[in-house]
Amino acid sequence: MAIINFGSINIDHVYQVEHFVQPGETLASTHYQTLLGGKGANQSIALAQAGADVRHVGSIHENDASFKQALIKKGVDCRGVKCSEVASGHAIIQVTPSGENAIVLFGGANQTITAKTVMQALDDTRPSDWVLTQNETSSIEEVLRQAKEKQLKVAFNPAPMSESVKQLPLDCVDLLIVNETEAAAITGKEELEDIVTVFKEQWSHSEVIITLGKAGVMMLRKNEVIEVKAFSVEAVDTTAAGDTFIGYFLSAYSNHTDAKQALRRGCAASAIAVTREGAAQSIPTQKEVDRFLAKHAN
Repeated sequence: MAIINFGSINIDHVYQVEHFVQPGETLASTHYQTLLGGKGANQSIALAQAGADVRHVGSIHENDASFKQALIKKGVDCRGVKCSEVASGHAIIQVTPSGENAIVLFGGANQTITAKTVMQALDDTRPSDWVLTQNETSSIEEVLRQAKEKQLKVAFNPAPMSESVKQLPLDCVDLLIVNETEAAAITGKEELEDIVTVFKEQWSHSEVIITLGKAGVMMLRKNEVIEVKAFSVEAVDTTAAGDTFIGYFLSAYSNHTDAKQALRRGCAASAIAVTREGAAQSIPTQKEVDRFLAKHAN
């Protein structure tokens, strides 16, 4: 059983600054890092770390092949990652001493995925396989439609949320994973109780997971609501918390792990990730998650 992830690969240029740069200001950075990022890459790494057979489909500039190698080293199958003449997707990230960030995002090569790319990537799939995608690449509609035509299970994380999401064939989605902001945008409701009501009434075709930050996570599944509390930890950087949760949850759930146990595993992995700086490099290993869960067994 494989998980085919049509996802972004970004290069994060991270600048530590005293404050966000103002119009007309030239500001010195106290520290600079170039890191592998993108929701797609993060989720693929989390899936691989969790033990899943994950095949990433995406695009990166030919000069940035080292970032593809970084994915491969983490256990991600990158045969579907093509090298392009288009600049890699990247983010310019300012981070202040208080941990706030301001981000400029450029889609670049992430926007070169075509319907043909999707067709080729799904060519040798099996009925037990899953497809995962986010909202940082092109051809998301084709991913959803073609995956459903092949009767594959489809998981969709509409992040970053935009109005275009509502135009997608969302009836093709089997598992929707959203945070509170994304859930509110999709349902048009602000209160969690109202959001849940809309999902129950209008999303009977799909299971829905709503991540609630420090409050934990909620899963709407058939006629039940499964809730799991978050683990209490000292957060340092929440950048890849959601991506880590998705990778660890989906790895377990796609292997027929009980839903509540899969949710708990995702929450544990996410809790470890937020205690570390960075995105991809904050994602824990299976052994670390196992130890964490054993420690928090009661």
